[in-house]
Amino acid sequence: MFYFDHSATTPVHPSVLDLINEVQKDFYANPSSVHSAGKKAKAIIEISRARIASAINAKPEQIIFTSGGTESNNQVFWSMLNKSKPHVISNKIEHPAVIKVLKRLSTFNLDYSLINVDENGLISLDELKSHITDQTSLVSIMMSNNEIGTIQPVKQIVELLKDKNILMHTDAVQCFGKISIDVKILGIDFLSLSAHKFYGPKGLGILYVKKRDTINNLLIGGSQEYGLRGGTENVASIAGAGLAAEIGSKNLKKNAQKLKELKTYFIKELEEVYPSAIINGHLTNSLPGLINVSFPGFRSDILMTKLDRVNIAVSSGSACGSGSIKPSSVLSEIGVSEKLNQSSLRISFGSTNNLEEVKILLKELNLILNN
Repeated sequence: MFYFDHSATTPVHPSVLDLINEVQKDFYANPSSVHSAGKKAKAIIEISRARIASAINAKPEQIIFTSGGTESNNQVFWSMLNKSKPHVISNKIEHPAVIKVLKRLSTFNLDYSLINVDENGLISLDELKSHITDQTSLVSIMMSNNEIGTIQPVKQIVELLKDKNILMHTDAVQCFGKISIDVKILGIDFLSLSAHKFYGPKGLGILYVKKRDTINNLLIGGSQEYGLRGGTENVASIAGAGLAAEIGSKNLKKNAQKLKELKTYFIKELEEVYPSAIINGHLTNSLPGLINVSFPGFRSDILMTKLDRVNIAVSSGSACGSGSIKPSSVLSEIGVSEKLNQSSLRISFGSTNNLEEVKILLKELNLILNN
């Protein structure tokens, strides 16, 4: 299989897989237990917490483990119900784990505004500013879009909110291991990550919380995770996430450069293979390795099926929206017509890909598009 769908999920790194298996086999005690076996399991969690904290320049006590990016996002938004200022600002191309949550919370009298994006998927700082009221408690803008890869000006947003007593959250699930993430430089209050996007296990999320008194627990039970997330911890997956974060952080520059080179090569050669192809999203201010492209005259579901027959995996957009060929709301919001929308593929390279594989992808696309 030639796998070009790393934005949907990544294969588990071999060293991470080995560690997960080791922990499952040898460190199975409940980390809340006071006996030595429990303390060993607890120590594994804290080692992982420190590894992840180091990777994003946070303190270990600012890292909360969840079941995924969706839960991390949910915990931030549900916490806003307890704020005296019931207004949240986000944008129209956020992940469903943001927009759908805000729609649900509106039934509990949480008000929200979704600002527009331009044809490249970028928000306007001026429009964001125009939506701020004395009731605004939180701004949530994803660091990079999961379908088109456009990177948002998170640091500038934080600067805009300075001295306004407004919290800032960013969904950075697509970003870790591809671009630098430094929570101190960014100045954000909350950040969501998901281990399976950076060669770790599925079902393990991370939530960075700058100050614990700004958030409430979503899952109520025991006192795990500083009392902010009840339930016995998934020790093996937490261990795997920590190692994956350490590996990703150490190899960030090398991996980012590789992804950039593969993306640049693919786009350049695609111009020769199919000159009518249209790249969606920002051409330069975007994640390395992620490409959203429309193929006029071809339906995306048919293209995916034909590629799958030759063992090539790509996507038609967000994996969270797979199973249907209805137009992508993200592409609609940036002005892509419905016809082109349904002709679009998301191709996302990863550390396991190489130039020869990209050439094979281009070759098969050429056979499909020009015959």
